Amino acid sequence: GYDNMYVENARILRYREISQKGKKSYQIVLDKTPFYAESGGQVGDRGWIVSGDEKIKVTDTKKEHVLHLHYTSRLPSDLSRGVYAGVDQTMRVNSMRHHSATHLLHAALRKVLGKHVEQKGSLVTDTHLRFDFSHFSKLKEEELAEIETIVNKKIVENIALEERRNIPMEEAKAAGAMMLFGEKYGDSVRMITFDPGFSRELCGGTHVKRTGDIGWFVIKSESAIAAGVRRIEALAGMRAYHFIQEERKKLKTIGQLFKNASNLPQQVQLLRDKNKALEKSIEQLQFEQANALKGQLIEKAKSKNGINWLVERLDNLDAKSAKALLFQLEQKLSPAIIIFGLTTNNKPQIMVRISESITGEGGWNAGNIVRELSPIIKGGGGGQPFFATAGGSDLSGLDKALDVVRDKM
Repeated sequence: GYDNMYVENARILRYREISQKGKKSYQIVLDKTPFYAESGGQVGDRGWIVSGDEKIKVTDTKKEHVLHLHYTSRLPSDLSRGVYAGVDQTMRVNSMRHHSATHLLHAALRKVLGKHVEQKGSLVTDTHLRFDFSHFSKLKEEELAEIETIVNKKIVENIALEERRNIPMEEAKAAGAMMLFGEKYGDSVRMITFDPGFSRELCGGTHVKRTGDIGWFVIKSESAIAAGVRRIEALAGMRAYHFIQEERKKLKTIGQLFKNASNLPQQVQLLRDKNKALEKSIEQLQFEQANALKGQLIEKAKSKNGINWLVERLDNLDAKSAKALLFQLEQKLSPAIIIFGLTTNNKPQIMVRISESITGEGGWNAGNIVRELSPIIKGGGGGQPFFATAGGSDLSGLDKALDVVRDKM
């Protein structure tokens, strides 16, 4: 997988037929191959095996002991014939870009964050890279920007690849090569260097000849995946370029929504501040509306067997205000059973509050009530014996659900 994109007159040494879910596939071993087999986080090559007029797609390449297994959906009709084996060059080159970018990223992380950074896992494909590393906190935006800048500077410097194969392990150690903790290495190793003072690692993957071949590098995201382990997802080459173009389009579209796009961050912040102020005003109005309703609703309550019942539909009240009103009314009417039918974003919601003095074993249960009513609004819900809610999708069923309760009052 290191030197050639294709070989001619390769011979099929052996094959294996696999059957999964009634579908047959094959694993083919050649006497020589240009295909890189999945290893060290880099995915295996795809490509073709050509025998005469037959062109057979290779969907993956994996290692089994010392063998390269080429995955196909069928076999050549003549297994004794020499074949042409060629990798998907676009995929390979893009995988090389992402793998070399991973090395530069690793070195940049150690430079910005410290020598405690160690690789904890990686995935290198032709479409993106994923790099897991040891670090104790979320990376700041300035740190991510600095890391990205360092990698792109190394790309612009167009540093030549230094590759040394089958060198003694002790020689690689003496040269300061990065080694992955827990990885098993043989007596001879392969050492990849991009600038001896910046990036030198033991690696079995494929790489670009010069860092300039990477083209572009951009970090898409940074996140936590475990205690003390962070993950960066990034793009290289044209994938990075297209990502940047898409982000620019989004920014331009947002800018067009404002009259003055020259100070877009300030405009967005101003809009957020206005939105927060409006939300607070709406909350206050709804709180005042709920208070105004309180007296009217108390008068609508009906008493039966020593319990005050109140069943009401409230279309212009948000769920937060409705819940506060529900609990306030229960204090005034206790012992009480209060049921609200609400509309939230044009969808029905049922809210039930029952005085705790009449719940318990053999008593009333708010959860049971919403479970009985929720099918009528084509939804579901639950909660505690003294408070429960249900949401649904059928707004037309809200009055029907409330009428079921009224019939029992």
